Amino acid sequence: MKLEPIVVSLLDTDLYKFNMDQVIFHKHTDLCGQYYFKCRNEGIVFTPEMAEEIKAQVDHLCSLRFTKEELDYLRSIRFIKNDYVEFLRLWHPIRDYVSIELSEAGELSVVVDGPLFSAMQFEIYLLEIINEVYFRMAFDYETLRKSAEERLDVKIKALNDGTYTFKFAEFGCRRRLSREWEDVVVRRLVTETKSCVGTSNVYLAMKYNVTPIGTYAHEFVQMYQGIDSIPLAYTNHYAMKDWYAEYDGDNGTALTDTVTTDLFLLDFNRSNVNNYSGVRHDSGDPYAWGEKIIAHYKKYGVDPKTKLLLFSDSLDFDRAQKLYEYFCDKTKVSFGIGTFVSNDTCESALNIVIKLQYVNGRPVAKLSDTPGKAMCRDADYLEYLKRSVAFRIDREKVR
Repeated sequence: MKLEPIVVSLLDTDLYKFNMDQVIFHKHTDLCGQYYFKCRNEGIVFTPEMAEEIKAQVDHLCSLRFTKEELDYLRSIRFIKNDYVEFLRLWHPIRDYVSIELSEAGELSVVVDGPLFSAMQFEIYLLEIINEVYFRMAFDYETLRKSAEERLDVKIKALNDGTYTFKFAEFGCRRRLSREWEDVVVRRLVTETKSCVGTSNVYLAMKYNVTPIGTYAHEFVQMYQGIDSIPLAYTNHYAMKDWYAEYDGDNGTALTDTVTTDLFLLDFNRSNVNNYSGVRHDSGDPYAWGEKIIAHYKKYGVDPKTKLLLFSDSLDFDRAQKLYEYFCDKTKVSFGIGTFVSNDTCESALNIVIKLQYVNGRPVAKLSDTPGKAMCRDADYLEYLKRSVAFRIDREKVR
């Protein structure tokens, strides 16, 4: 079964890939990274035919180049700088950086290994490819598409009849049913409702003239673990410092949970509280997290109603509405909603990730606020990182 090309534009990715890459381009071109694929679902089997199709799709991906229209669009984003866009004029995905293998048991292995400024760009493209290949080849796609359409109709009706009153951005690239379905989802959400404020997908933001949304991901903080001169428990400090230097207060929503929110708050000092417009939640109890952040703002004399809490952890509309009702009188609230809108069908969605695991040969890890989300290929390093984090938290609590 030969599929049509899945990725047809290098803009078909999340905005934060360009945001993070611009910082790396300006400050950390000496870093090399290794990314590893993981399917968190139990019992998922990829067939040899799927593996061959994934390889063919990656071959096609690596033939793409940015068009003039796409580069001009990137220039129009206020915080994307011209020298970085000129770099992208020369850049393209390099096939040699990606290895794809399939075990006899049907376990898919994907590794990306190369200069970090290039390797990091593969994540979203690869997830888009793997997810669409799997769902088109494992199931009857038209049946999935029909169920997705029926469910989207129900969602849009509920957004318009007052059942749901929050605003959100579509964050569905990485686990979408297909390229054509995410296109339909974004088009309908932005034209048939007043609830969708934008999308993380840069190509669809350009196509439908809506706001591209995103700041940075866990990998951005993780990469500082691979820099020899930076103590492990201070990676948030250096990540936020570089981010602010690059964007001068623009593009300022900080991600709190890469090495736990408790550690993050030690570096989210008065300067950062004032410089960043808000923070993003991606693991742990969202209510406890939100209250913790609000208390932190109050500690520095900042009105929480002037700051944004962005929730993005496995949300559906019911969870988002409850969070909105709980926090809307306390602070600004928004949501990034992904799989629930881009791959809600009669079959269960895949929970697939591609995570940064090594920088310059050194292991790196994400701890998060949910222990089950930790991912590291070096168990000894993971324990060392946990001890480093705990030591700093305990020491500074004593102060």
